[in-house]
Amino acid sequence: METRDLLRALGAWYAEQCDGDWEHEFGVKIETLDNPGWLIQVDLPGTSKDGVTLAPEQEEGIDGSWLHRSADGRILRVACGPEDLERAVRATLDFLST
Repeated sequence: METRDLLRALGAWYAEQCDGDWEHEFGVKIETLDNPGWLIQVDLPGTSKDGVTLAPEQEEGIDGSWLHRSADGRILRVACGPEDLERAVRATLDFLST
């Protein structure tokens, strides 16, 4: 899936959750980290992934790339290196769509 398609898919997932209530309390955040890197956080309550956990997983590349992901049943967290945002969005969608 190309980058534009990944973003479109994430936007479509978010739109599906918006029911007039969910989006006032929950949502999706993409922000930078100071180590440096990116963090994607997705609120899971009220979605099909509410209560679903994901044990912490870490992938470290020899080129300095990295990706960490976990879900505690309430929040999915995917963090990555500064050049791995596309990979992080893909990992986020993989969790949300399975």
